[in-house]
Amino acid sequence: MNERPKILVVYYTQTGQLKRIIDHVLAPLEGKADITFEQLVPVTPFPFPWGKQQFYDTMPETIQATPRAIQPLKVDVNASFDLVILAYQPWFLSPSQPTAAFLQSEAGKQLLRGKKVVTLLGSRNMWLNAQEKVKQYLQQAGASLVGNIVLVDKSPNLISLITILRWAFKGKKEATRFLPQAGVQENEIITAGRFAGPIASALASGKWEELHPQLLALDSVELLPNLVVLEGKGIRAFRFWAKFISAKGGPGAPSRQGRVSMYRGLLLVGIFVLQPISIITSLIQLNLKKQQLRGEVDYYKGITLR
Repeated sequence: MNERPKILVVYYTQTGQLKRIIDHVLAPLEGKADITFEQLVPVTPFPFPWGKQQFYDTMPETIQATPRAIQPLKVDVNASFDLVILAYQPWFLSPSQPTAAFLQSEAGKQLLRGKKVVTLLGSRNMWLNAQEKVKQYLQQAGASLVGNIVLVDKSPNLISLITILRWAFKGKKEATRFLPQAGVQENEIITAGRFAGPIASALASGKWEELHPQLLALDSVELLPNLVVLEGKGIRAFRFWAKFISAKGGPGAPSRQGRVSMYRGLLLVGIFVLQPISIITSLIQLNLKKQQLRGEVDYYKGITLR
């Protein structure tokens, strides 16, 4: 009698949305695979809903990959798994702090060494830089990235920003008269079980090189060229502010709160006032560099690391 394949799911979620995505992706595999869940738990929990100042104060260490510690893993790091699904959210265009802490830890590296990994993201819309960092961590750990699935909020950019901030600061996810529900659309979550078929096939055949193309054929990663341009501008700005703020102290330090408030105010101005200008410049860039951006889109939709 053949043993069922073993899948480990490593994840962190504040709102529960990512766990719902995981459950829908894996639902068709119930009874066909042994699935172990490892929820990452920060030593000092992050709040939800967030306090506004604390939310923005979390940015520098997220960008600089100096995350808050997580509690020891419950899973045996020497255990054998046929596949690891690493499910995470981007924070400030970077992996969430608990995800980064796991990937940096010796236990995380030992657990991932030699493993096949599928990344599963629940995101607003910008995830490219976060995934590049995760690719680097996986390579350093000796893991093989064999697939990527990205579920995003498909509302217009400014609308999704308003709804996600409302959810983050007030805990209100539901739709209103003028705004849609925050987060990944319900239909996207419910239909995520379509990705289980290729995963099951790869587990059975061992032909992991076929997995990601099969996932892409099911729209596992959809990416518009303008997001490549916008995220490139955004991450440069975040890196500047991360360095500027952290120069005045560590997380929560009173000495840096003035700079955090400055960043917070300018960020909102930049988003709501300068966004139209940024869109226009991005459109110009899209027209001037069409071929180059097509190549960038193909790269980010893939699983290789430059």
